[in-house]
Amino acid sequence: MNQASPEDFAREEQAVADRLSRIKRVILVLSGKGGVGKSTIAANLAVALSREGLETGLLDIDFHGPSVPGILGLQGEKVLTVNDAMAPVEFTPNLKVLSIGFMLREQDDAVIWRGPMKYGIIKRFLGEAEWGDLDCLVIDSPPGTGDEPLSIAQLVKEKGEAVIVTTPQKVSVDDVKKSVSFCRSLELPITGIIENMSGFVCPKCGETVDIFSSGGGKKLAEDAGIPFLGGIPIDPATVVSGDSGKPFATGQSQSPVTEAFQKIVESIV
Repeated sequence: MNQASPEDFAREEQAVADRLSRIKRVILVLSGKGGVGKSTIAANLAVALSREGLETGLLDIDFHGPSVPGILGLQGEKVLTVNDAMAPVEFTPNLKVLSIGFMLREQDDAVIWRGPMKYGIIKRFLGEAEWGDLDCLVIDSPPGTGDEPLSIAQLVKEKGEAVIVTTPQKVSVDDVKKSVSFCRSLELPITGIIENMSGFVCPKCGETVDIFSSGGGKKLAEDAGIPFLGGIPIDPATVVSGDSGKPFATGQSQSPVTEAFQKIVESIV
């Protein structure tokens, strides 16, 4: 593959800067560990912000597991090119979505890329996509502190801020500490920590049971001097909403999950 010339590199960097100049906030949703519900949080956060009347974008850079299209019920959608720019898919008139999942020939196709290829695609998503004027761009990053989170944090620069997702148990909290260290090393402001799977709400009696222990996310936030945005309990209805492509943040029903999430959104807004 031919290397870009200095002129091409400068042109790409300027394109990213031009697009970002029209975006007020960029929220990176990060987690040190997989399986904590990070993509569900990112997708519902974007939906909730758009329901607050904010012009919102959702960028999925979890290349090896792009689950945002499924969570939003957008499987099969394709990214079109309009006036030499990528046109994100519209979930609602004020929520635009872009994911590598929209570019795969088959939903089950594997993305087998090394770091430089990922960086190039992330730069295209920022510099060649017609996001327009946004109040907020939410970015769903893969777990860990590897190529994708590093690339996006370096590209968005001072526009960026992080929301870190954990679950209560120690094994997750220990990994998420690395995300805190990652953000501080890059001077990326941390908006706060969300504790997902914070108890289980019994659908019959309404009692909350701490099946994964509790308080790990809150203690981490206190120890690190970071705002604790709140805990979100497990609710079987949340699983149904994700599998059916109808995010719980659309407000179709009220539950302990939607109430907890609304408080988190209010803190972020």
